[in-house]
Amino acid sequence: MYEDLGIDWLSPLEASAVFGVLVGLLFGAAAFYTKFCIRRALVDSEAVTRSNALAVWATALAVALLGTQLSVFAGWIEFSEHRLHTNSIPLALIAVGGILFGAGMVLTRGCASRLTVLSGSGNLRALFVIIVFAITAHATLKGVLSPLRTTLAEVTFETAINAQLLESQMMVRAVVFAFVVAVFLLVRKSTAPRMHIAGAALIGLLVPTAWVGTGFVLQDDFDPIVFQSLSFTSPSSEWLFWSIASTSTGAGFGVGLLSGVVLGSAITAIAKSEFQWQSFTSPRETGRYSLGAIMMGMGGVFAGGCTVGAGLSGVASLSISAVLSLLFIVVGAKAANAILQSRAMGPNTFKVASV
Repeated sequence: MYEDLGIDWLSPLEASAVFGVLVGLLFGAAAFYTKFCIRRALVDSEAVTRSNALAVWATALAVALLGTQLSVFAGWIEFSEHRLHTNSIPLALIAVGGILFGAGMVLTRGCASRLTVLSGSGNLRALFVIIVFAITAHATLKGVLSPLRTTLAEVTFETAINAQLLESQMMVRAVVFAFVVAVFLLVRKSTAPRMHIAGAALIGLLVPTAWVGTGFVLQDDFDPIVFQSLSFTSPSSEWLFWSIASTSTGAGFGVGLLSGVVLGSAITAIAKSEFQWQSFTSPRETGRYSLGAIMMGMGGVFAGGCTVGAGLSGVASLSISAVLSLLFIVVGAKAANAILQSRAMGPNTFKVASV
């Protein structure tokens, strides 16, 4: 469809970068305003905070799911050839990756998307984590850690569930309807501010917007671009490579997305008078965040995405692999939090500033 837009002064890749910036601006602003992060919904010390954070995150997922499946029904996009919908599911890779990512985001007190957002508000801890996260993700995709990834990827199991689900409109409608109703009831019972729920709905809407933008509007038969939506693992690796070798590689949707997220959160933080320089308070804290960043970088690549790439965009496409990734991320986060809580009972308590 791209050739029909008449934007002949931009290549599809360049147009996707601009599109990514626009999507990122909205995500960064909405995520900063709503404090969007699944970690808070899983392990925050306050029950009310967990409940409200879960309502916000679930709202985003419900809107993402509904919008994505309506886009599929309209014939704008389809996932039969997408990597998230392969019949060979690398279970060992997903399990190890999900657990690593979940544990890592507990150590860094935020998932990759949350820390990218916080980077724009003057939080140097978050910026440091994202840089280490990007380096590790790139090393896992194409560097010294890639042999470990390919070895674990050999452990697979075959299933036709993905294909069967995509082919059964009745099943898709039932899943979407049941989930949307469940989230509606959850939101009604929560005390989350309604403006936060509205912001979460905007975040959810960005998922199908990105799928349709990269998979339909900006696609060109002679110069195709990657079909993708909101994600932070692969784009972090792309942003790192582009930033040090921009003369040999072009910026695409992922690079634009991350740049837009940081800019959008910065604008929102300044507008709300919440921009504040923050940094580490001790070497021990730096070590903990460094370890968490490395775990998230490896885990995000192993699992096929982060809490947004797999957990939001992937699940919205009804990918079984993405659902498994999200489940193992939850397991990893819960396990890491339990370990840290047990350490807090002893003399070696971690003292970590809030992110």
